[in-house]
Amino acid sequence: MKKYKICVFTGTRAEYGLLKPLMEKIKQEPEFELQVLVSGMHLSPEFGLTYKEILKDGFLIDEKVEILLSSDTPVGTCKAIGLGLIGFSDSLERLKPDLVIVLGDRFEALAFAISCYIMGIPVAHLYGGEATEGAFDEGIRHAITKFSHLHFVSNEKYKEVVVQLGEEPERVFVVGALGIDNIVNMKKLSREELEENLGIKLKKLNFMVTYHPVTLEKDTAEWQFKNLLEALDEFEDCLIIFTKSNADPQGRVINKLIDDYVAKRKDKAVAFTSMGQFLYLNTMRHMNAIIGNSSS
Repeated sequence: MKKYKICVFTGTRAEYGLLKPLMEKIKQEPEFELQVLVSGMHLSPEFGLTYKEILKDGFLIDEKVEILLSSDTPVGTCKAIGLGLIGFSDSLERLKPDLVIVLGDRFEALAFAISCYIMGIPVAHLYGGEATEGAFDEGIRHAITKFSHLHFVSNEKYKEVVVQLGEEPERVFVVGALGIDNIVNMKKLSREELEENLGIKLKKLNFMVTYHPVTLEKDTAEWQFKNLLEALDEFEDCLIIFTKSNADPQGRVINKLIDDYVAKRKDKAVAFTSMGQFLYLNTMRHMNAIIGNSSS
């Protein structure tokens, strides 16, 4: 019996956390052969080498494509997209998948979707039609929709948006959100178990902060994030848990500010490059507030 090769693309920690249960389902189906192509922040020491989490979860990584530059500018992001087009085309030629799966709105995913489209490989896109105000993710998501052949959206409203973009209604499927399934099905950690896993001690007030650059604005990340840090200083007896920014223009500016803040306030602040979805979601359960502009 011919096995259909389904290639799952992942370039970030957050996207992999959503894709993991889907990858497990594909892996279990006898008629499918799961292929995994890893790129972007997963392969960067600066962002935690999170490809190791994929291996620890029992998946084989068929291809690694390094595209990130040591840059914090829009030019660096554009060059990373170019490197992706070069690297992904070579990988796809070797893998020869029957279908690829792309989730979301990252620039790494855009480069991958373009490569697949030009090479005639069908693209299944998860979560088109959604909105990300103030970020270039918005346009990237809609662009990936136009390079895709099958569309899996989380609700009827987003289906309407994808159809308005010109996609055939019979190719758009409302499937709900994998993130909700993950929250419902994951093991819940107690306060004490979370403290042990993170190596921290929670306080009466606990805040989680995740802030990303507003990428459609020019050079605003520093002053915006400094304003947020000043507001956090109004709270004295609290614990602030930072999760660091993505590999977007000015993301490293935010990460440097986080490191400086934590170094001066070790009694009230801690930072994580990458928690992984399991610890991230469990941490959220024990917070008094989630602060920032992350889609999570």
